[in-house]
Amino acid sequence: MARDPRADILEDDLFPKTPHRIHRVHAQRSDDGTIHIDTQGGFFGINNRQPVQLHKGKIWHFSKEEKSHLLLATAAFTFALGLLRVGGIFGIDSYGGTGAWGALLIISMPVMLIAVGPAFLLHEIGHKIMAKKYGCWAEFRADPKGLKFGIFFVAITGILFMAPGAVMVAGLVTRRQNGHIAIAGPAVNFGLFLIGIPLGGLILGLTGAELSGDAAYIADGAINLKAMIYDMVFFWIAANIGLGLFNMIPFGPLDGAKIKDWSEPVWFATFVLFIAVIALWWTGTFSPVDDAAIKIAELF
Repeated sequence: MARDPRADILEDDLFPKTPHRIHRVHAQRSDDGTIHIDTQGGFFGINNRQPVQLHKGKIWHFSKEEKSHLLLATAAFTFALGLLRVGGIFGIDSYGGTGAWGALLIISMPVMLIAVGPAFLLHEIGHKIMAKKYGCWAEFRADPKGLKFGIFFVAITGILFMAPGAVMVAGLVTRRQNGHIAIAGPAVNFGLFLIGIPLGGLILGLTGAELSGDAAYIADGAINLKAMIYDMVFFWIAANIGLGLFNMIPFGPLDGAKIKDWSEPVWFATFVLFIAVIALWWTGTFSPVDDAAIKIAELF
């Protein structure tokens, strides 16, 4: 018999000093099985108390509406990443005009989608799978306002700051379970970061792309595939460690606040881990790309 996750609520000590807190993540469930999420006026583009259909099935399940939201967020995020790569609209002059700038923008989007897209998508799917494991309804919802603001901001400044959306969770969970759901996203990012080093080294070694760092995507009228492959590896590694750290900040709706609420030691250890990796990279002490991935590439 499968273990009932509600057993996590029980304690051997009937009078614990810090009892479990039960988090109610939805407002109401109708007789027809429809869940109404209380989003307090429209959080992440969802109207207050918007009904969502409760679905049944496997953990790895995506409804038609969720797929459309994922597609919308991915498309907007990819366009924003392309703008990031070309320095926004004010980078036109540095590329010699709108023609070269536009061509680089179009070429950059698939590169950045492959490099950075999984960091965002699999992060959210990590939350979703863990939430469903604990018996919750969980689906991704895009934030139209966040997407529009992110595109506008990167177009003007050349800096990417975007909230594409989030996994909406409905159900009852303990504080520990809520922490598990929250830490699943950063854990996925750290796993992808680690995988990206040997896998990236293998790809760079087989293609010779490790010699193409900072090279242009278009050279002598031809597309430079080696430069594109190098950037895929570089941004894969950088995006996952960066996104993981950002989400570990213990503030507002970020994962760090929920993880710290569950366990301060776990939050502190995870936060320091991300900080340490970035600090070593930033100071030049150890670069996951130059000192690891490229070293692996040189073996081929």
